Amino acid sequence: MTEQMTSDNYQSNVLRSKSSQYHIDMISPDLLHAAMGCETEVGEIMDAMKKTIFYGKPLDIVNVKEELGDILWYIALGLHACGADFEEAMTANIAKLKARYPDKFSSEGALFRDLEKERKILEEHHLEK
Repeated sequence: MTEQMTSDNYQSNVLRSKSSQYHIDMISPDLLHAAMGCETEVGEIMDAMKKTIFYGKPLDIVNVKEELGDILWYIALGLHACGADFEEAMTANIAKLKARYPDKFSSEGALFRDLEKERKILEEHHLEK
């Protein structure tokens, strides 16, 4: 029998099932800053698109470019925190995509990825540096 869900017992169940273990010390503050920053900037781009799609407001492309530039800033910070640079990330990304899509994009390639093969490619590029 399922209990009747109220806001009080819902919150009690949430608190019962939440994690009490935090390992924040295992993440670089710069990497955390980069991840949070990227998320924030993507939200700002989505807000601009929402205003165009649902409100009919012209897309503010100047603002979108600004937010994309901000994302680049956060990506640079994150790459630095991981001991990497843009060239390593770009090279590994294209190598992975060439394995996934040998000729060109396909829905089949997107749906049925060889994740072990892709991981091996990414690890090889990480080791090359």
